[in-house]
Amino acid sequence: MSSQQKINIRNIVLILMIVAAAAMRLVSYKFPVLSNFTPVGAIALFGGVYFNDKWKAYLVPFAALFVSDVIINYLYTSQLLVWYSGAIWMYISFFAIVFLGSLIKKVSVGNIVLASLAGVAIHWLLTDIDPWLNGTTYAKGINGYFQSLVAAIPFEKNMILGDAVFGAILFGGFELAKRKYTFLRSNREPVAA
Repeated sequence: MSSQQKINIRNIVLILMIVAAAAMRLVSYKFPVLSNFTPVGAIALFGGVYFNDKWKAYLVPFAALFVSDVIINYLYTSQLLVWYSGAIWMYISFFAIVFLGSLIKKVSVGNIVLASLAGVAIHWLLTDIDPWLNGTTYAKGINGYFQSLVAAIPFEKNMILGDAVFGAILFGGFELAKRKYTFLRSNREPVAA
């Protein structure tokens, strides 16, 4: 098998794993208690770690996030919404999570857990800017921002759990697949521990 074929198969497998995980976001529509129990943080981290071409590391998770956002927004509003007021903060937070993934040089449980927790913290701090600044629930001062952060804690707990479950599936699944199918390995990929 040529190295180009290996790269193409590897990329296809990575893309399919991300698309399958992104589809799990739709579960929260049927089960609102699972709000924020989604794979998006794990997807962003996974893409950042495993795509050799960094433009793919950003494009694939963002495309999956964007398409699933449009579907979820349609399910909730019966309108085709491609953008909403808080989207910029959410996309910036996931951009940062992909970047965190790209910094991982050695795949290990510890590195993935630390990066995932840092990603949740970034998401928490950034995505609560919009409800604070543009909403009517919180005062516009720093105390209002802290109130917004406190109100978001249950959602961020779900994100931690979602990252743990989907991170284990994505990272664990791909590491196991690489052991069995050597064509999924890459010379430039982080070394598994």
